[in-house]
Amino acid sequence: MKSLQFTPNQIDRIIEMAWEDRTPFEAITYQFGVSEQETIALMRRELKPSSWRLWRQRVQGRATKHAKLRGQETGRFKCSRQKAISQNKISKR
Repeated sequence: MKSLQFTPNQIDRIIEMAWEDRTPFEAITYQFGVSEQETIALMRRELKPSSWRLWRQRVQGRATKHAKLRGQETGRFKCSRQKAISQNKISKR
């Protein structure tokens, strides 16, 4: 993983976005500059082993986690707490 330093709030937001089924890895890359592999490494490092296994099983092969594999029927999901994406590092809550 790159030597990117994240605040605890940023790490929490990355984890939250990674757990969301309809948030693609590309959105995490866009907001935080970390690749899918770096996100996986961060999740492995930050989660308990049992949570890591649950998350990994959940996202492995899931088309909605990859923008190119998403169908049009999925549409765009916007969390009620999500503000407009404008290169903010963290959405305001």
